[in-house]
Amino acid sequence: MLKEIEHIQNTADLIYSETQVECALDNMALQINNTLADTNLLVLCVLNGGIITTGKLLTRLKFPLAIDSINASRYQNKTSGGEIEWLLEPKTALTDRTILLVDDILDEGITLAVIKDYCIQHGAKQVYTAVLLDKNINKSKPLTADFVGLTVENRYLFGYGMDYKGYLRNAPGIFACKDL
Repeated sequence: MLKEIEHIQNTADLIYSETQVECALDNMALQINNTLADTNLLVLCVLNGGIITTGKLLTRLKFPLAIDSINASRYQNKTSGGEIEWLLEPKTALTDRTILLVDDILDEGITLAVIKDYCIQHGAKQVYTAVLLDKNINKSKPLTADFVGLTVENRYLFGYGMDYKGYLRNAPGIFACKDL
């Protein structure tokens, strides 16, 4: 398995450098600060992919907020999605709260739409979405992200929270696999 991971890492195309990603995070944070500063915000990190984006955004947000996590996955460390599996529900009450869902990528949008619906069903007053990447795919998505860092082509990506079979989330940039 590690040889496969090393091959993917060594042959990947760099799509966005660490500097470009950090600049996009600065821009996202500015928009979030301007839009949500007075909302008693609850940030929900969509695990596992959203962990880096959430962590990087939190220190850039300049107002009081609370954080929690949620985990519903279609991929389970595979390269294609299947049925949604609920792994973790937030412990914080969502009733009458403004929620910001933070994830790594808006791909087909299925998982994020289900999570947004979950928040609404549990009484959230408003639900916003923030994604580091919005992937250009050739079909409509069930939702549009409110805050987007960068757009990307329709390739299999890793880095900044996105993984290849559970690995490479920690890559310092956004990379696309050549061999997929």
